[in-house]
Amino acid sequence: MASSLVLPSPSSASTSYSTPLFSSSRSFLTHKSFVPKRTRLRTSVNCEISEPVNGKPRVPIINDGTLPKFLQASRLQNSVSRNNNRLKIFTGTANPSLSQEIAWYMGFELGKVKIKRFADGEIYVQLQESVRGCDVYLVQSTCPPANENLMELLVMIDACRRASAKTITAVIPYFGYARADRKTQGRESIGAKLVANLITEAGADRVLACDLHSGQSMGYFDIPVDHVYCQPVVLDYLASKKISSDDLVVVSPDVGGVARARSFAKKLSDAPLAIVDKRRHGHNVAEVMNLIGDVKGKVAVMVDDMIDTAGTIAKGAALLHQEGAREVYACCTHAVFSPPAIERLSSGLFQEVIVTNTIPAIEKNCFPQLTVLSVANLLGETIWRVHDDCSVSSIFQ
Repeated sequence: MASSLVLPSPSSASTSYSTPLFSSSRSFLTHKSFVPKRTRLRTSVNCEISEPVNGKPRVPIINDGTLPKFLQASRLQNSVSRNNNRLKIFTGTANPSLSQEIAWYMGFELGKVKIKRFADGEIYVQLQESVRGCDVYLVQSTCPPANENLMELLVMIDACRRASAKTITAVIPYFGYARADRKTQGRESIGAKLVANLITEAGADRVLACDLHSGQSMGYFDIPVDHVYCQPVVLDYLASKKISSDDLVVVSPDVGGVARARSFAKKLSDAPLAIVDKRRHGHNVAEVMNLIGDVKGKVAVMVDDMIDTAGTIAKGAALLHQEGAREVYACCTHAVFSPPAIERLSSGLFQEVIVTNTIPAIEKNCFPQLTVLSVANLLGETIWRVHDDCSVSSIFQ
């Protein structure tokens, strides 16, 4: 039996929050405010996350009343009237709630598309409106089930190409197969390059991805890639914690994440850095060896691009507590949460686990320490800048 995509109704959203921007009022956070170039207004709004309900986090939802003035309807109406005929946003079935939030931020309705699966599992896609001569943005994460969502993205790209879209941009909040970016042993495949080739050959003109596992993955594409860093969203939320800079230390859970952690620490008033040294004996299996740096009596913030089985970050947190850390926070962009991640993360090692909604949060993966932040504003602004031929990197400077 075929199943069709059903998008959430905007009226059903009950939670709201302010646009994730940097706040210059925090003593330990030094960063320029996230302000689009198209406006001369300067504003700063703190992220306000609603309290969990029944121990479950509430994903922030955007509405016009909670946006700063420069993001509200008057500005959007001018943009929409100018570009509405040429810009179209479609969503796959991987993360329709994030796609809806992006559309709300940009002042658009999501494009109408029919997606269903035949009895044998084949994917059928039909655009329900014309895209001839339009700049089309397809929002689809390749999150679990990765192969299903990847194939759906490829079929959507092909449908847009055959419908004579002017440009096709694949907006991939979570890029699957990114960890298969090199050969670590003989006779291995490089899955990231293969997926990049598939997306390019399907007909995409550009890719927009969030926090790739490694920067070299951008080089696997023969088309332009805009790399969106989700640090601003997490940093703004940490600013609301009012943690003293003297008590803060940023921790990389492995040597490979040192550059990411150092960049994160610089934006927290150049906080000190610690590194967990570990040895991996197999896929999804990690063993902590020792700690480089001082965490005694401090609030440790562990930073990584994703949490899969949580083996690395959980063993790292246990080591930090042994070394005298007062509290441990875990921050990541992609919450993959493969079993037994939930058991490890909810075991009491973490004061809070902060993730984003690049991968949809499902009910069975919720636990009291989990906080989910939305990257919809960040992705929406990036899409605007790509469409208007403006700088994307200036968002993160």
